[in-house]
Order: sequence, then structure tokens, then C-alpha cells
Amino acid sequence: MKNPQQLVLSLLATLILSCITQAQPSEAGPVFKITPVVSKITFYVKSSVNLEGTFEKWGATLVFSSTDASTDVLDIKIQADSVHSDSPSKDNKLKGEHCFDAEQNPYITFHSTKITQTSPDTFDVAGTFTLRGISKPEALTFTVDREAGGATGEIKGVLTIDRRDFGLGGGIRFVTIADRVDVTIDFKATREGPPLVFKH
Repeated sequence: MKNPQQLVLSLLATLILSCITQAQPSEAGPVFKITPVVSKITFYVKSSVNLEGTFEKWGATLVFSSTDASTDVLDIKIQADSVHSDSPSKDNKLKGEHCFDAEQNPYITFHSTKITQTSPDTFDVAGTFTLRGISKPEALTFTVDREAGGATGEIKGVLTIDRRDFGLGGGIRFVTIADRVDVTIDFKATREGPPLVFKH
């Protein structure tokens, strides 16, 4: 049987070891770098004339706080005045106060709030989409290429919105425009850091 002094020393050693173990940081999670050259953000609106195009200036990050795949945070930031269609006249209308209102609301954003694995290599990414300063819940799909050890991935999805919810007017004379607007995200990404841990 340990004497009182040995017992105290043993308890102190256990306490110190426990504190050291708890103080050690968990393994940092991976970062997926978006490759702009092979990635794009496009939009489409059904109308009596062709009304579709791209956003030419944007940034996006996909960061995991640990190797747990559910710790993802996806942020997308689009410059509203970078909209580009097949017509300078349309571009000016889209940038104007009745559409994107780029001068007063220069950014269109998506910030994820939750990620849920839906299959061995796909995830639903729920988040908040903000346009003209108005925010609504939306979702994207994140697909990881597990054949390459999760070293590459795609972020794909369509944000389908009702333009009236965001105060988007028609704004083009003699043109009939539907209420539905599709913003399509198509990103290619490369992992930096440790591989993700997936549910099977």
C-alpha cells in the first residue's frame, strides 16, 4: 500500500499528465483550394430573350477545422458588378438598382452553416445566401473524389431563388422575365493537409 506522500505524488503526476494531454491541439483539418481556371459561377433566368451569363470576379474558401468531414465551412463571395452576359446593355441593367444594385450591395455571398454526409462521397452543404443585402437559406452539394484519396473534389449545385424574395425587378423594357433565377456553382478543388475521415 502506498504511503500518503507516494499517493499525493501519484495524484499530482496523473493531474499533470491529464492537463498536458488536454492542452495538445487536435489535428488541423484540410483546406480545399478552389482552382479559378476550371471553376465558374453562372446564372440563368428564363425570359423572352436570352438572359444568362457568368460572374467573372469571385472568391471561395472551403476549410475544415478537423479531419471530421462535418466540420466544413464554405464561403463564397461574388462581386456583383462582375456580371457578364452577351450584351453590355443587359449588364448595365443587371448591375443597376432594380436588379443586383451593385453600387449599394457590391457582394453576393454564400456562407455554410451545416454539412451533412448523404452518401460515401457527397455532402449537403446548407447555408445562407445573401443578395441585395437580403439573406435566405439555400444549399449546395459537395462531392469528394475518394478514388484519389480525397485529394480532389467538386463543389456543385444550383441556388434557385425567387427574384421577388430579393427585390429583383424585371428592369428590361419589353422583356418578359420569369420569377425563378438559377445561380449555378461549379468549383474544382484540391486538398491541402490531411485527408478527411468519412462515414462509410
